[in-house]
Amino acid sequence: MTTTVPKPAARPTGKNTPAPQPAWKNPRVREHALRTASQVSGAPESASSAARENVAAPEPASRTARENTAAPQSAREDRAVPESTSRAAREDTAAPVPAPRTTWEDLTEAVREAGGYSTRARAEHLTRTVLTALGSHLTGDERVALAQSLPPEAGHLIAAQIPLPHPLPAREFVDSVSTRLPDSTPATARWDVSSVLTTLSTTIGPDLTDRVLTQLPRGYALLFGRAELTAME
Repeated sequence: MTTTVPKPAARPTGKNTPAPQPAWKNPRVREHALRTASQVSGAPESASSAARENVAAPEPASRTARENTAAPQSAREDRAVPESTSRAAREDTAAPVPAPRTTWEDLTEAVREAGGYSTRARAEHLTRTVLTALGSHLTGDERVALAQSLPPEAGHLIAAQIPLPHPLPAREFVDSVSTRLPDSTPATARWDVSSVLTTLSTTIGPDLTDRVLTQLPRGYALLFGRAELTAME
């Protein structure tokens, strides 16, 4: 009698064991996964929309910041107002420049009448000569005030001269003018100087005449038509 020996069972191995079927091939699993993914994927969409809205929100804030940053411009304009106001205040408080009290024609005509000269051309020449000599004897505020009180033609003659270190005595002043006039003598030169300076005193008034005389040695008052007890030095 023949005995059949059973074959041993094959030991399961990786080669012999069939690979399990992937879960995604299961229709139910795939349908559930797709439904879940659509629900889950919808949340980031709304979240990203909200994020975009939140990111866009700073735009009004940045615009407000720019408007606030622009505010100092108006502040600078406000600060500029006092500057113009202070400038206007300085202009208002500045001492007004006195207007000339006569014209060049009227001044020289008055000199012609005071000296009895036949022509105004002669009076003009004497006026220029005497005022040029006087301009080198005055300084400071009196010099400026005198130049501003005269017509521009006469004021320039005063202001254009370089002041002497010390003013000449009245007699030497007359002599210096005499050297600038043709055919002049000390007597005629004194008459010419007095004709111009007396007219000048009448034009500028007594107050300014007194101020001018304070800068000159004694003896000049007679040349300006003022009484002076001491003789001309």
